[in-house]
Amino acid sequence: MKNRKAVLYLENGSLFEGSSFGMEGESLGEVVFNTSMTGYQEVLTDPSYAGQIVTMTYPEIGNYGTNPEDIESRKPFVRGFVVRELSRVFSNWRADKGLSRYLEENGICGISELDTRALVRELRNVGTMRGIISTLDFDVSSLQSKVLAHPSMAGSDYVKTVTTANSYCWEQPEPSFRVVALDFGIKTNILRSLGARGCDVTIVPASTTSEDVLALKPDGIFLSNGPGDPEPLSYIVASVKKLLGKCPIFGICLGHQVLGLALGGKTFKLKFGHRGANQPVKNMISERVEITSQNHGFAVDPDSLDSNQVEFTHFNLNDQTLEGLRHRSLPAFSVQYHPEASPGPHDSHYLFDDFIRLMSVK
Repeated sequence: MKNRKAVLYLENGSLFEGSSFGMEGESLGEVVFNTSMTGYQEVLTDPSYAGQIVTMTYPEIGNYGTNPEDIESRKPFVRGFVVRELSRVFSNWRADKGLSRYLEENGICGISELDTRALVRELRNVGTMRGIISTLDFDVSSLQSKVLAHPSMAGSDYVKTVTTANSYCWEQPEPSFRVVALDFGIKTNILRSLGARGCDVTIVPASTTSEDVLALKPDGIFLSNGPGDPEPLSYIVASVKKLLGKCPIFGICLGHQVLGLALGGKTFKLKFGHRGANQPVKNMISERVEITSQNHGFAVDPDSLDSNQVEFTHFNLNDQTLEGLRHRSLPAFSVQYHPEASPGPHDSHYLFDDFIRLMSVK
């Protein structure tokens, strides 16, 4: 297989040359990095990566191929994929195709054989930036104009691009609870985790009103993960405000940020975010440290919340950002990370059990 030249250009003028894989063409997005060693197919199909070009810090990617079982949504949502070394040969008993073919079939540009360590250092020093992968255009001034014309992640509503168009159900044979999940970009393993605990889940579009949610007579409401900036989601925040106190609420990732906004808080953009399966978080109630899977570029500002109403339950040990909260009198709680762990460690599975316990209180 003959390698075709590709470039990655960042909005600060940095240019990286490499080889193309996946689709030939151009991909624009916010360039971020993920520190997971495995789970690249789950990363590709996580809707929280909508609008982003993802760089994997682990040096060899693709050695176990792709398969129909490890997908987390209806399709891949990343804009582009960056790796140090692409394994052109894959070996796994479940795999049915290689990574390059998988990206090509889904219209995603990939670039390999570049120095991902240098790229990640750039992103850590400068912060996440807009960028472009191209196999067609190598003119710096042309690449720069395309990148600068691309919308910034901050201020953009990416939930509209990933949420379901119509409601659907994740049903169990003998359900104990009825959960309504607001879909901001929900992952399949969240539904598996709720289903394994006896929940029938009705997944509804992000724009569903509080009245329509309550008309489904839920025992609990789930606020899902999702991409982008929570600040433009005023229509979602308004609905969640009306749902507070009606029945138990559990939010993760973007759902955590939405709950924080509904409780009167504010959010802010992190310099380069948290993306990977090895983020240490301290549970302030149990005083245990959990290793967690994370994917987010924004965080809730604890100083913007009333500590008389809201308890701060979890903090990130790398940068001390808020990772979990719960209301002191209403049945509502959330975490910034991914307890469903797909991919990632299982330290935080107990949070789904906490949600079940809240719903069990009549």
